[in-house]
Amino acid sequence: MKRRNFLKKLPIAVSIPFTLANIPFNVMAENALTRMARQSTNDRVLIILQMHGGNDGLNSIIPVDAYELYYNARPNIAIPSKNSTRKMITLDGTLPLDSQVGLHPDMAHMKALYDQGRMTVVQGVSYKNNNGSHFRGRDISFMGGNSDDYFSSGWLGRYLGKEYAPNAYPDDFPNAEMPDPLAIETGNDLSLIFHQEGNIPTSISLDNPQGFAQLVSELEGFQEDASLDPLGIPPSHLIGSSYYKEMEWILGLENKSKDYAQRLYDVYLAGGNSSITYPERYPFNAPQGSMRNGLSAQLQMIARLLAGGCKTKVFLVKIGGFDTHADQVTSYDPTMGVHAALMYHISSAMDAFQRDLRVRGLEDRVLSVTTSEFGRRIYSNGSYGTDHGTGGPIFIFGKGVQPGVVGKVPDLTKDNVEMQYDYRQIYANLLKDWMLVDKTVLNNDIFFGNFIDGSVDGVNYEPLPLANDIIASAEGFVSSRFALESIYPNPAHDNVSIKFKVNHADQVSIELLDNLGKEVKQLVQGFYEPGTYEVQCSIQSLQPGTYVCNFKSGFFKENKKLVIR
Repeated sequence: MKRRNFLKKLPIAVSIPFTLANIPFNVMAENALTRMARQSTNDRVLIILQMHGGNDGLNSIIPVDAYELYYNARPNIAIPSKNSTRKMITLDGTLPLDSQVGLHPDMAHMKALYDQGRMTVVQGVSYKNNNGSHFRGRDISFMGGNSDDYFSSGWLGRYLGKEYAPNAYPDDFPNAEMPDPLAIETGNDLSLIFHQEGNIPTSISLDNPQGFAQLVSELEGFQEDASLDPLGIPPSHLIGSSYYKEMEWILGLENKSKDYAQRLYDVYLAGGNSSITYPERYPFNAPQGSMRNGLSAQLQMIARLLAGGCKTKVFLVKIGGFDTHADQVTSYDPTMGVHAALMYHISSAMDAFQRDLRVRGLEDRVLSVTTSEFGRRIYSNGSYGTDHGTGGPIFIFGKGVQPGVVGKVPDLTKDNVEMQYDYRQIYANLLKDWMLVDKTVLNNDIFFGNFIDGSVDGVNYEPLPLANDIIASAEGFVSSRFALESIYPNPAHDNVSIKFKVNHADQVSIELLDNLGKEVKQLVQGFYEPGTYEVQCSIQSLQPGTYVCNFKSGFFKENKKLVIR
């Protein structure tokens, strides 16, 4: 293909999307986006999961104590709290009553992640004067500004720009320290979140990396006059014009694009197939377009790229369909429908992704956070749906989270979910604690205000412990919710009282094992709801000796010694 034809086919965007295994990727190769990794002092990765369309937070995170208000506000779409085979899943009975919530029944995988200390929920995330517009709301949350700001850059673009000295790209990249583009976005366009002031927009949409490399390798000069462009240099008479910089960047990008395409394909191959099976389809009733889990392939690709040695720092993945004005649920079952399928897709795909990262030895490096342009109204409409609202919950996933629920159940006497946390407060704290960004940089250059421990526009902000600076164990979180608490008396002779607690509804098994690990008696076996229990067990038939009580409930296991005399 001649360069002239190539230029004609460039749509106006900012990215170079191409495809790995039939998934389009946008490789951001602009100066700031490729400078960061050279100076980065950590190998941590941040993934932004965009829930496109405005997620209905109240059917995702369901109030427990205020359930009656919730039901009365949306009786045609409310998730049942009891007396149903598909009812809300109680998330955490140890929380204060005004923070206790349930999950949609198709979010069981998220419940498992939460119990393992791998998930945080933040309630009521929004911004002042949220106008409920898809495009404007998305721009605001991506630019990192107020409702009346119109930045041409995004908060991640500014973050990446500050990490690298100017004018390093394209001359120094790719190099041995940073052979990869810094940011990768799934889809066919580049979101404002990665823009920087003065960027030159350019986009190429391709089917696969091989085709991308082939296209670039076939590019030639303009050919109108070889003397003006013998080596792919912008004609000198354009110097000083508005076109020169664009042409210069396009031509420089051509020289780098082939390297990035081949490199990403190489690390993709090196990453190898996963041993984890990712969910492909929603297992229940849903409209045909909602059946396929489009998020799985995106996350699976990221895990494979990282396993192959990809050093990309920031990923943006997307799942759409959340603009649920009508038919959010089916008319015959409020737990089924489009929204149910979407929440299943996110819940099950994130669970598979975390397990994939774990078996690949990557779990300590990756943190994921959701974003959605707004929430939806507290009251449902007559079309089994919900209309544009304001605040809503976000989810944070990974081994590095501070697990729990941040914030209280929304005031359901209102028409809209009120803001408890400014979205910039969430992302500023994550950048500080996870990506280890200096607070001064956050305040002065990224979010233009102290959203961590200061005051902005008359609002005081306190630090939010959403992520760990150093990867910490979730043992304390888990042990406060699951435990084989005591065996009494110990030593024992005839009977023992076994006390245990669980934070999910599941099978509980307590076996008594001899010193060879052989089961000699089943002490407890049954299904238990969340709570603390004390069970009396007879041990009269057992010989004196030292035994082990082996406690199991779902993912949780714990052993305690029991001496029988």
